[in-house]
Amino acid sequence: MRFMTVHFDYSGQVVLVTGGTKGIGRGIAESFLAAGADVVVCGRSEPEAPVRANGREAKFVACDVKDIDSLKALFASIAAEHGRLDVVVNNAGGAPSAPAATASPRFHESIIRLNLLAPLNVAQMANQVMQNQAGGGVVIFIGSIGSLRPAPGTAAYSAAKAGIAMLGWGLAQEWAPKVRVMTVSPGLVHTDQADVHYGDTAISAAVANTIPMKRMATPQDIGNACLMMAAPELAYATGSNLYVHGGGEPPVFQTVVDQLTKPRG
Repeated sequence: MRFMTVHFDYSGQVVLVTGGTKGIGRGIAESFLAAGADVVVCGRSEPEAPVRANGREAKFVACDVKDIDSLKALFASIAAEHGRLDVVVNNAGGAPSAPAATASPRFHESIIRLNLLAPLNVAQMANQVMQNQAGGGVVIFIGSIGSLRPAPGTAAYSAAKAGIAMLGWGLAQEWAPKVRVMTVSPGLVHTDQADVHYGDTAISAAVANTIPMKRMATPQDIGNACLMMAAPELAYATGSNLYVHGGGEPPVFQTVVDQLTKPRG
């Protein structure tokens, strides 16, 4: 049997990346731009610098993904300018740390709305377009390692991301064969906000050293995973959830054992 090296070429395809103006989303948008796609990014405010790669620039459209009317306007603008939509990366999300015991019901509702309900609404609108065009399309949800292991202060967020993994699988069954639905779940990612999440540079480096790959992911690592999952060569992987975590975080007990049993010089 002859095997061929896969080269990701998205020339002529239209890709939407929600929350694609910064952090992981920006890395994903840059990856699709570099692969030749016409990329649309959305966010609540215009980025300080345009999203560019290989001399090509993404189109920015202002949109609040939590607002249905705003989403309708986003999809209408894509239809008017491009007439099709081939890939949607449901990236917009996030949550500040807050103890579940004292966080308000309104706070919890907003976290679930942003991280679970909004991606569902985006996917539903994308499906309406993709089911009616030749070649169908691909919807990729950005999940999280938080769906596998909780962390203090992120209970509602982790629950929403666990819901995203099952949502992707469920939609894959409902919308196949024309529309494929995947999930890409990052582990720890080093973005321009890394020091806010993990501490200063020295602390971030110490955290990264606990990962088997000895580094955090970059936004481009997540972008590469999305390129692969959206490719036709991965068509039969619809419904899958790809964890991109560098081997995962070792259990806490192992760290304690290593510290207590390490020879002292």
